[in-house]
Amino acid sequence: MKTLREKILDSFRRIRERGEDGVWISLLQLEDVITQAERVESDARELPLRGRTFAIKDNIDLAGLPTTAACPAFRYRPERSATVVQRLIDAGAVPIGKTHLDQFATGLNGTRSPYGFPRNFYDSAYISGGSSSGSAIAVAAGLVDFALGTDTAGSGRVPAAFNNLVGFKPTRGSWSASGVVPACRTLDCITVLARTVQEASQVDKVARGFDPDDSYSRTPADFQPPQRFRIGVLPPEEREFFGDEEYAELYGTATERAASLGWIVDEFDYRPFRYAADLLYQGPWVAERYSAAKSLIETNPNAIHPVVRSILLAARKFSAVDAFEAQYRLAELARESEKTWQTADALLLPSAGTIYTIEQILAAPIELNSNLGRYTNFMNLLDLCGIAIPAGFRSDRIPFGVTLFAKAWADPLLFALAREFEKSQQ
Repeated sequence: MKTLREKILDSFRRIRERGEDGVWISLLQLEDVITQAERVESDARELPLRGRTFAIKDNIDLAGLPTTAACPAFRYRPERSATVVQRLIDAGAVPIGKTHLDQFATGLNGTRSPYGFPRNFYDSAYISGGSSSGSAIAVAAGLVDFALGTDTAGSGRVPAAFNNLVGFKPTRGSWSASGVVPACRTLDCITVLARTVQEASQVDKVARGFDPDDSYSRTPADFQPPQRFRIGVLPPEEREFFGDEEYAELYGTATERAASLGWIVDEFDYRPFRYAADLLYQGPWVAERYSAAKSLIETNPNAIHPVVRSILLAARKFSAVDAFEAQYRLAELARESEKTWQTADALLLPSAGTIYTIEQILAAPIELNSNLGRYTNFMNLLDLCGIAIPAGFRSDRIPFGVTLFAKAWADPLLFALAREFEKSQQ
């Protein structure tokens, strides 16, 4: 078994051999990583993440490296690491560097960056998914044990699905967002991408916890696990796969697998969730994205990726009245969606309805990206937690994934369900 030092040397060697693969925006100096590893190995305390290496999406602060949010003109050097990053380091995990993302975490495809972009681990003609694109490929390629991403509209779940990974999005506010460049500050979550449910669960145990420095941090509510698992699945009329017949078949297989585990599987009304998803980009929440990059877009708009710039500038059309009316509409949809939880403990959806080639995305960047968010965009708006898990491959070996999600603070339930689903595929 390799020592931590050997493991790190091997990671850096493989990173060099891969060359300009679009995964990394910046790396720590090898000697600094080795020094940190030696500190971990000499620590006599029980460290739950001892010997694990990890990558950090470059909209999350890591002391010692600049944060760019994939925008060179936005670049700054933080004085300290984000709260979650520091918790992981204190638990024995060793960071390697900062990974690629769709600029300002605005996108689900991974191509919106002036630094270049990573490609799908299984087929380089296809997108990696985003916005946590580099984090997904760093894990899929075995360069690190796990990676941090963020998730506002699906940025931690979609790239996980496209690269055969687990992507866990905790209850909003259960992980601190202190030290994160906001996309939509009221909705953002740090997420973990890992190869197994167990790995994601171990990271979650270290990362979660109230942070007084984060004004959106929350204390947990009580959660009582159900005696039997009731799982909601999409009715046939809501199964939109954009012509991808194999993804459709794989979703059907996943629902059958859920039933074979003894879960009570039944269809649910997806309409309030779908309508809520439409609000994220078609409603005034896009103004939060504008707010995050306000000073730059107003002084140097050409420094922003053209597709991202067009999305941010669309925020100018929304008024305060629009914002309140959208909040009223969201409250109506949230109340309507609550009926679902009377008959279901968790819901099972495709993580994405299809996947696109890089060429396809570049030709139609807004429309196709919107398709990718059909089954993810509502989750933070409706205060839900979710975990994306692998669920098979198309005949061309492109991965397919499903997402289990539930009400806020039902994170333990999701881990229990995901472990069962994962084990059934082994």
